[in-house]
Amino acid sequence: MTAITAITAQSTVGVSAVYPLPPEAIVEQTRAVVDDIGVDAVKIGMVGSAEAVRAVGEALDLVGDAPVVLDPVMVAESGARLLDPDAEQALRELVSRVTVVTPNLAEAAALSGREAAPADLVRAVHALGSRVAVVTGGHREVAADLFFDGDRLEELPGARHPDGAAHGSGCTHSSALACGLARGMEPLEAARMARQVAGEAVRDGFRDLGAGAGPVNALGVGRG
Repeated sequence: MTAITAITAQSTVGVSAVYPLPPEAIVEQTRAVVDDIGVDAVKIGMVGSAEAVRAVGEALDLVGDAPVVLDPVMVAESGARLLDPDAEQALRELVSRVTVVTPNLAEAAALSGREAAPADLVRAVHALGSRVAVVTGGHREVAADLFFDGDRLEELPGARHPDGAAHGSGCTHSSALACGLARGMEPLEAARMARQVAGEAVRDGFRDLGAGAGPVNALGVGRG
C-alpha cells in the first residue's frame, strides 16, 4: 500500500518537476491503510520538503511498533542536492525514529554532514539514532553494502553489473529490506536479502529503455 508524498514528472534521464501533496493528505492516506488493512512494515522514500517530513513523522505515530525503513532521497545522480536545508535537518531528526536507514555514499555524507571513509560514514549515520544503518555499495569502489547496528560492522558483498540498468535500485533495495522485516527477518538477514534482490534487479534491468539509465527489473520479467 502506498501513501504518496509527492508527484514527480520524470523519465530515465531525470526529474523535470515535483508537485508536493498537502501534508494532511500524507497523514490521511496512512490512516486509511492503518484503519482498514494494517501495517507490517513501513518504507519511506522521497519526501521533498520539511513539511512532508513532519507529516511522515505524524503518520508514523499511527503505525504502532511496525519496523520502519528510511531511504533518504537527498542527492541526485548528478550530485545535486534535492532537499533544502530545513528539509535535510528534518530528515536527520526523522532518522532517530526508524529501524533501518539506507543511504548511498553521497546521502550518508549529506546526512552526517561530513566526508569520510565508508566505515566512518555508516557509524556517523547510525549515531543519528536509527537501530541500524546500511550504506549501500552502488557508489563505492567495492560493490558491497556496509551494515552497522552499534556493535557489528558487516560488509554485505555482491556482484557489480556495469552493463545493467540501475534506475530505481535504491528504492528496490529499501523496499526489499522492509519486506524482509515484515516477514520477521532480523535486520542483518533482511539487509543481505535486499542486497541480493537489488543486485539482481540491476543485472536484469531494462538497459535499452529510454535515453538515460534504464529502470531495474525487480521481478526478473523477460529473463530466459
